[in-house]
Amino acid sequence: MNLQNILRILRTRWIPVVAAVVVALLGTVIITATTTPLYKSSTRLFVSTYAGTSLTDAYQGNLFSQERINSYTVLLTGEVLAQRTVDALHLDMSPQALRKEVTARSKAGTVLIDVDVLDPSPVRARDIANTLSNEFVAMVKELETSGDGNLPDTRVVVEQPASVSSSPAVPKLVRNLVLGLVAGLFLGVALAVVLDVIDSTVKKREDLEGITGVSVVGEIPVDKPRRTAPAITFNNDNSRIAESFRKLRTNLSFLAVDNPPRVIVITSSIPNEGKSTTAINIALALAEAENKVLVVDGDMRRPMVHQYLKLDGAVGLSTVLSGAVSLPDALQETQFEGLTVLAAGTIPPNPSELLASQAAKKLLAELRGQFDYVIVDSCPLLAVTDATLLAANADGALLLARYGKTRRDQLAHASDALENVGATLLGTVFSMTPPRNRSPYADSYYYYYHGKSRSVGRHGQA
Repeated sequence: MNLQNILRILRTRWIPVVAAVVVALLGTVIITATTTPLYKSSTRLFVSTYAGTSLTDAYQGNLFSQERINSYTVLLTGEVLAQRTVDALHLDMSPQALRKEVTARSKAGTVLIDVDVLDPSPVRARDIANTLSNEFVAMVKELETSGDGNLPDTRVVVEQPASVSSSPAVPKLVRNLVLGLVAGLFLGVALAVVLDVIDSTVKKREDLEGITGVSVVGEIPVDKPRRTAPAITFNNDNSRIAESFRKLRTNLSFLAVDNPPRVIVITSSIPNEGKSTTAINIALALAEAENKVLVVDGDMRRPMVHQYLKLDGAVGLSTVLSGAVSLPDALQETQFEGLTVLAAGTIPPNPSELLASQAAKKLLAELRGQFDYVIVDSCPLLAVTDATLLAANADGALLLARYGKTRRDQLAHASDALENVGATLLGTVFSMTPPRNRSPYADSYYYYYHGKSRSVGRHGQA
């Protein structure tokens, strides 16, 4: 996984990263707030060895002192010295507990030993550090004194006594917050990568084309205004979503140059993939190119076209197929030039039977003769068989896949459903894709091309 993939993951899955950082910082604050403050007091011991008058004796004495230091650091944290300190200060703690508060370290190449004591009380930390150092000086003298009473060759002195600390050494809020931030970022990025690896939804054109075996003929970006106003007014509209439908219109004209599809079913694998909105705006884009376009609401279970275009939904496809209303009486003109609508009509108890009838097949053939394009909005493929029945009698179908929602297995089953009935899958449309950066040159180019110098011919060829 390269840097570009990681950046893509972070761009699309920033919520887990932010959540992990927030949780880590909150945890850090809670832990810091509930941690008992500890104050540190330190002393420094100097180890010296008696040396003769020559330089050789002095050098050997210094080496002897450095060798002793390793042993002294062990003795400083030992139980014997801890017991002597507890007894001297009359502390209400065991030697084992005191040993946990004491650390001793020496810097290589020196004869100095630093002794640190951490304690909830700054005064007691100072007293323990000073008393422990003094007791150690006495203990070394006892250990290093020979049996004949001669002075020891090594002695330890307190070079720097301890003092009372004004601020606690533990916890350190700033340091903890930085560590929490780093840990949160690391965990967040790791979580985002794991979620992306196990994610079975479609997010790449390559995946969409590989599963269905056909090309992607359009990418429709997320556009919040479409939630309240599904139909795009293409006149002088050079927005990104309008351009995406114009590109889709152009691609449709190249699917079969000699015999371009004219009756096109718009379907999807599952609900809520933008199927009805896409059908309406494909039709509007085709109408903008001076085509006579009809939108048929073939979804007689959850019809939406008449609601989006503010038309009468009581008369339409179902009433025409049942013979209750003639086709001319069911067609409705819209506010958009060149666009006519055949609504779904009254919801019947048997939509699949109506769509599988010879009347439905004859109706599509009749509509093909009256309009340049017939765009049919249908049901999701995995829910019912309606879409396959319509696609089998049409010139082909466009299959929608919603970015980050449609799963690979759903897309594969939908594609197989069309293939099983002999329907032609013209291509796929990636719906609700995240916005992508476009260069300023491209924006100005599309504005000029479509706004000032556009010459569009019949059937959407520009």
